[in-house]
Amino acid sequence: MQTVWLTGAEWLAVLRIGLGLWWLESWRHKDRKGWFERGTGIAWAAEVAGRHRWPAVGKGFDAVVAPRPRLMAYVVVYAELALGLGLVAGLLTPVALVGGLLLNLLYLVLMIHDWAEQGQNAMMALISLVALFAMSWQTWSLDHAIGLFL
Repeated sequence: MQTVWLTGAEWLAVLRIGLGLWWLESWRHKDRKGWFERGTGIAWAAEVAGRHRWPAVGKGFDAVVAPRPRLMAYVVVYAELALGLGLVAGLLTPVALVGGLLLNLLYLVLMIHDWAEQGQNAMMALISLVALFAMSWQTWSLDHAIGLFL
C-alpha cells in the first residue's frame, strides 16, 4: 500500500483518533445539567420513539429506557465520553469500536426520520467498522504499547 505523508497504519490511527474526537465533541456539547437534572435528553428520545414508524422501537424504548430515565441518561452521556477517551488513547480499542458501532446503530434506528442524524451516525458506524477490521490500534495506541489485542 502506498500512502502520502504517513503509513497506512498511521492513517488508520488518525481515523480512529478522529472518531474518538467526534465522540468527545458529542459529549462536550451535551447539556449535562439538562440530561441529568431535568431529563431533557431521555424525554426527547421518548417523544421520538413514541412516534416512530416502527412500533418495535417505541416498545423497546418503553421496556428498556422509560422505566429508568435517570440511569439511561448517565449511560448515554458517559458512554460517549468513554468511547471518545478509549478511541483517542487507543485503550480497549476494539471494545470501544464495537460499543460505538452499536450506539451509532441505535441512534440511527431511533432517529430514522432525521436525515442529518442518519448521515452522521452512518459515517461514524462506517469509520468504526473500518477501524475495527483494519485493527487501527496497532499504531499510536495504549493497546499496542502494553501488548493488548496483538
